[in-house]
Amino acid sequence: MIAGAIGGKPKTPTPGLVASTGSKFLSSLPKLGIVSVPNGASVIYLKSRGNLRIQAVEGSRKTVIVNEKVDDFDDKFNNGHAGQNRSQLSTVGKSTNIKWQDCSVGKIDRQRLLKQKGCVIWITGLSGSGKSTVACALSQFLHQRGKMCYILDGDNVRHGLNRDLGFKAEDRAENIRRIGEVAKLFADAGVICIASLISPYRRDRDACRALLPEGDFIEVFMDVPLQVCEARDSKGLYKLARAGKIKGFTGIDDPYEQPLNCEIVLEHKGGDGASPCVMAEKVVSYLEEKGYLEA
Repeated sequence: MIAGAIGGKPKTPTPGLVASTGSKFLSSLPKLGIVSVPNGASVIYLKSRGNLRIQAVEGSRKTVIVNEKVDDFDDKFNNGHAGQNRSQLSTVGKSTNIKWQDCSVGKIDRQRLLKQKGCVIWITGLSGSGKSTVACALSQFLHQRGKMCYILDGDNVRHGLNRDLGFKAEDRAENIRRIGEVAKLFADAGVICIASLISPYRRDRDACRALLPEGDFIEVFMDVPLQVCEARDSKGLYKLARAGKIKGFTGIDDPYEQPLNCEIVLEHKGGDGASPCVMAEKVVSYLEEKGYLEA
């Protein structure tokens, strides 16, 4: 509930809610917390049921200490869109006269609630390389540890959101773009999003990486030779492609561009290779090392 607006007069407070602006308010409530803001900044304080809450702060970068907890308001209101000026009406693509709506509950709050950090684990590789199998094993490991995750499987997404897209180059690019945007929303919600799809072109994967803050896009390359994938051929797609019944099939008559600087490589090392569980454990270890399994 907002009791006042920055730079203006407070609105009529909600019953049971005390609204005030300026620094004098704090002196009367020394036990509730300390707020440090730049000179000239304007602050709105909300006091409800004996707790101090900070609704909004105007000024440069702010550090707010409330009841011994530190919040960075620039991050709190970011919602994963750092560097954008969202105060004015704007045009994005074909959408005109739109304005970003901020909310006082931000990414950091959601991460604290879930006790984890949101990110995107992007699993890429040829058809038959084991992407979906590893994704499911990874999801199971994370679930057992009480971590919230969700899989965006390439085929599953084409059953709904992307059912209007084919497999031409432009459709494949749009397929990846949409999944990248959805994955970003999951990460902003504090969820560990596992995207599992061929995504054969570097430029499309790099465009999805660019949507997220540094480090939050974790590219996992299933480094499995074409002959191994074709020998598996669990869906029978390679056979159809070799027979000319499927055109533009990745690895046969359409290229797959291997990642150049991915975070994790899961290699096939002779025989049946490492098990999906072993591969998934490698990803979990990476998440632990980078601090994504805690908030």
